Amino acid sequence: MRAVPTKPLSVDDYRARVGALIRATPVTLLPLEHCVGLVLGEDLVSPVSLPPFDNSAMDGYAVRSVDVATPVVELPVAEDIPAGRTDVVPLLPGTVHRIMTGAPVPPGADAIVKVEDTDGGEERVTINATAAPGTHIRRTGEDVAQGATVLRAGTVLGSAQLGLAAAVGRADLPVHRPVRVLVLSTGSELVEPGEPLRHGQIYESNSALLAAAVREIGGEATVLRFVPDDVTAFHERIAGHLDKVDLLVTSGGVSAGAYEVVKDALTGQGVDFVRVAVQPGGPQGSGLFQGLPVVTLPGNPVSVALSFELFLRPALLAAMGHQVIHRTRVKARAAAELRSPSARRQYRRGRLEGEVVTPIGGPGSHLLASFAAANCLIEVPEDTEVVAEGDLVTVLVLDASR
Repeated sequence: MRAVPTKPLSVDDYRARVGALIRATPVTLLPLEHCVGLVLGEDLVSPVSLPPFDNSAMDGYAVRSVDVATPVVELPVAEDIPAGRTDVVPLLPGTVHRIMTGAPVPPGADAIVKVEDTDGGEERVTINATAAPGTHIRRTGEDVAQGATVLRAGTVLGSAQLGLAAAVGRADLPVHRPVRVLVLSTGSELVEPGEPLRHGQIYESNSALLAAAVREIGGEATVLRFVPDDVTAFHERIAGHLDKVDLLVTSGGVSAGAYEVVKDALTGQGVDFVRVAVQPGGPQGSGLFQGLPVVTLPGNPVSVALSFELFLRPALLAAMGHQVIHRTRVKARAAAELRSPSARRQYRRGRLEGEVVTPIGGPGSHLLASFAAANCLIEVPEDTEVVAEGDLVTVLVLDASR
């Protein structure tokens, strides 16, 4: 007979249990194109200055400021300096060099006159403006000094950070490797999307939901085709995959009834099955199976989505080196009354507009359409059974733009 806990675990206690189970991923070198969204594992010190040499900020003419001290002067053009030229000839007094944006400033020049202030001449040029020393010159190290730390360990790498890494000459970076998650749904009633349904069957959606959720935060997901309610089939399906991943996540088969294949297959194998004081998603399981972290989720799709948000998402982000692992929490006024069961923390789907949040759909764990339409979760504490219209509530923001 299975032991049933006399008191469910709190949401916070179970979140901590899952967080402690999932190990930090190692730091490894990856090419820049594979680092988007990952976390830098070590400080990045620049081996070069940016700019690496004094260069022109404008298309125009490199001059000596003393030679253009009067507003209108005509001077010979001694050299052309396009961007990328490396054999820069020094500028002699009484001459100018035509120069392009980004090209190195020749020795002897101390200013750039932009082409708009000239007649654009190629052999001789009439200059119609004066230029103080330093005008339109980008100085060596003006942006980054050689030896400076340009990115700190723990930085989440986006387009700007990867552009900076490339600018200082890095083709790869030490990053926390993406967490590798094996996803398996269970249930004899499940049918692959795209196949015909018979009465009593439903399309399997949990693996698509979970795999996408893992990938959205920078992890890697491998999906195994779902298994029926058969213990032997369950073990056969995961065999050969466990040594290639950091975590196994299952959905379904963990409740108190018959045909609970995950519970039957993993009870006594290092996985503890518990109840959490949350609605939806009370039945949960976690532990080590053959040394591999395992988290088992309920089967209803909203329970799966919520369980990922509450328990897996923060644990996976932390394992990949992220400092910010929780959703933004704000206060909002409830646009309608909410009712919640005693002694359970309820999460309702909602739409947050300004400082008002409107519940979407009911509390049922099968109502996936309302989850897809939501941009937040409304948190109703364990000691609250009724939220009146207009009451302040805590909202977990799912929309990354807020």
